[in-house]
Amino acid sequence: MAVERPAKNGQWQWSKALGHFKTISRHRWRVMRYCFAVGLYRQGLLHDLSKFGPTEFSVGVRYYQGNRSPNNAEREDKGLTTAWLHHKGRNKHHCEYWIDYDLNREHDPPLCGMKMPKRYVVEMALDRIAASQIYKGKEYDDSCPLEYLHKGYAANLMDKSTARLLEEILAYLAEHGQKDTFAYIKNTVLSNDYDY
Repeated sequence: MAVERPAKNGQWQWSKALGHFKTISRHRWRVMRYCFAVGLYRQGLLHDLSKFGPTEFSVGVRYYQGNRSPNNAEREDKGLTTAWLHHKGRNKHHCEYWIDYDLNREHDPPLCGMKMPKRYVVEMALDRIAASQIYKGKEYDDSCPLEYLHKGYAANLMDKSTARLLEEILAYLAEHGQKDTFAYIKNTVLSNDYDY
């Protein structure tokens, strides 16, 4: 991928910075509202704050396109994404945060996904819903987050029970819609009686 270079007057850089700031702010506020709706107030307030730090923000500005994650563009350009490596190591709602060594050596190589606390699985689901809404725009419907899960690799990295819970939440969304799904999360998934 050819990376567009900034104009000498800096106009290109400022417009990309503003566009990236708006995109991540819209996403963050949406996830915060969704977290509040299911009772995860602290997680809502702290969601994705690392995206505003220099390590992640500068990469987001450089690779900003507005219709997809800048991390994918950096990956295509460099073969890796420094912003994502930073982000996944600081945000517990990403399954990659929970990759560790399997002491039972049932995996080869011995790295595998650990079971995530359900509050972070819920935040991951809400994050995927908001990201799908932001990037899909008018094309979004409540089946998009589940389709994205099925097309991606993340479920293969997760602990099996974590992947099942995420899929359960997103399938519920596809069938029942957002309002009923948030009530289901709050009253069932996050209840003390619900063990996954």
